[in-house]
Amino acid sequence: MDIKQLRYFVTITEEGQITRAAKRLHMAQPPLSRQLILLEQELGVTLLERNGHNLELTEAGKLLYNRAQSILNQLDQTITDIKGTGEGLHGVLSIGTYVSCIPHLTGRIHYFRQEYPLVHFKLWEGGPFYLREHLEKRNIEIAILKLPLKMNNISMIRLPGEPFVLVMPGDWDIPISTKTAIRMKDIAEIPLLMLHVYGDRERSYHETVIHECRRYDFEPNIVCECPNVSVILSLIIAGIGASILPKNFVSSHLSTNVKVVDILDFPTQAETAVIWLKDRRLSESALRFIETFQTE
Repeated sequence: MDIKQLRYFVTITEEGQITRAAKRLHMAQPPLSRQLILLEQELGVTLLERNGHNLELTEAGKLLYNRAQSILNQLDQTITDIKGTGEGLHGVLSIGTYVSCIPHLTGRIHYFRQEYPLVHFKLWEGGPFYLREHLEKRNIEIAILKLPLKMNNISMIRLPGEPFVLVMPGDWDIPISTKTAIRMKDIAEIPLLMLHVYGDRERSYHETVIHECRRYDFEPNIVCECPNVSVILSLIIAGIGASILPKNFVSSHLSTNVKVVDILDFPTQAETAVIWLKDRRLSESALRFIETFQTE
């Protein structure tokens, strides 16, 4: 059993299929299948069993998977540490984020580019479920996402909450377009564009907004749902409807074609957190990046 076989085994386990694993590893399927067979023969146990179209770990496979992940992470970190000796921080720092959390990153990336020019960033963008999955697969070291979050074995830094605001087309000629602050009842008839992260298992922004509308005895007039905030902003600029969004994100994407109005009685704030796995040894770059959040 060697490092290459362990990497093959971990990839097969994470992908659940030989075909997908071979594609991820940029190799043909037959030699990858052969390596799995040789590994099982050497250990004298079955590591993966077929369940329909997917492969699932046996008890022996679960043990090897956990140990293999630890070994590979330690090896990768050792290589990074050795290369970095005497050279300052360098390498790739992989961070997961949702698009509305990007304002928390921009200033920090700019700071890192000045202080640590040899550090390169790889950003993974998606909803909370997507980011949790890639954090657990160790494709990313840090994730910045919206709360609430149901996930074990993580460390977390909560960031300051931010209010939600109503964002509407700048050329709308309706009573509230002249106001700088409104109440929830004022949006009862307004066509709303809703952010909906499909497939996420937590209570979402979408549900939060609907809950607040019902608390004020009206059903929101939803005309469109989509999972991307940037698309929603484009629809607002086109005059399709308005949306309720985190203020910090909107402030970083201001346009002359949109108007931002405070909502006086929307009690919920957008909560954001920086998370990482407790049992993972982070790179020095990741640790330094996390430190920038601890001074907020």
